[in-house]
Amino acid sequence: MPPFTEENTHTLNVTEALRARYTCRDFQPTPVLKSVLMEIMEEATRAPSTANTQPWEIFIASGEPLERIRRNFLRDFEKGVPPNPDIPFSRHWPDSLKKRAEEIMALHRLKSTNHPGESTDAREHQRRNFGFFGAPAVIYLCMDKTLGFWSFFDLGLLAQSIMLAALEQDLDTATALMLVSYPDLIRDELEIPKHLSVAIGIAVGYGTKAQHQDDTRSPRRSLAEAVRFKGF
Repeated sequence: MPPFTEENTHTLNVTEALRARYTCRDFQPTPVLKSVLMEIMEEATRAPSTANTQPWEIFIASGEPLERIRRNFLRDFEKGVPPNPDIPFSRHWPDSLKKRAEEIMALHRLKSTNHPGESTDAREHQRRNFGFFGAPAVIYLCMDKTLGFWSFFDLGLLAQSIMLAALEQDLDTATALMLVSYPDLIRDELEIPKHLSVAIGIAVGYGTKAQHQDDTRSPRRSLAEAVRFKGF
């Protein structure tokens, strides 16, 4: 348990866990025990999937293997190597989605400005992404390259389950596109078969004290805007 975290015997209910989950962007180097990650996987793999296909193949990296992946990611980033993810990034968002993305980026820039110790340089923020925010472990979710949208949706359900199960273990998480920017580097280090796409990465570990005290959380759309009811 991180030294700054108060002992908490209260188990989060679902609502509390959904509200407590956030994207951690600064991890302590404290290792995460394999036994703890196994407990998380035991619970999270109860996630639903299309026709119970359970299309996921899970690879978890820590220690020196993860450090090699991290170093190679940062090397390619510094060399300007374009990301080449197995699942292409969205290149064009509708204006409303783009506006929300710009608003949260502006919020984080403002937070950095108000905290003198934090860099507001965009490239440094990118570099932290490519360095996995200093996380001591990363969970990679993979699936067969022949599979399509619905299987990728299933991986999303699994990812949410992993993040919520991690909370019960007092762990923080971050799912970020940059975690799988250079899939061949991950594939080579973790011996992931070539027929699998490296689809999603989840950084996991103990957030720093600053992360836990930070009240900057991405806002959510109002239900009036996002949800439509009919027949009630």
